[in-house]
Amino acid sequence: MQAAGPHAYEQATVERPDIANHLGRKFALGQPNQVWCGDITYIWSGQRWSYLAVVLDLYARRVVGWAMSSSPDADLVVKALDHAWEQRGQPKNVMFHYD
Repeated sequence: MQAAGPHAYEQATVERPDIANHLGRKFALGQPNQVWCGDITYIWSGQRWSYLAVVLDLYARRVVGWAMSSSPDADLVVKALDHAWEQRGQPKNVMFHYD
């Protein structure tokens, strides 16, 4: 496998005041399973692109769930979240941040 390299995503320039910012860039947390964040990247697997969704615990600063798929859709993110939720003992009241 090899990294896909730079991507063509555009950075958002419009703020959404109608959506509350509950996290407020407070990334220093006191315990695990308070805030998870996620992202998707794409990987060339030699024959086609594959998509990897990861879920990170912001307290532990480590991957707590992941999933791979041939398409970058909502189902991929749900599978990664389900994996994290099961691996971490089905915690309650976890905030999930995803761009």
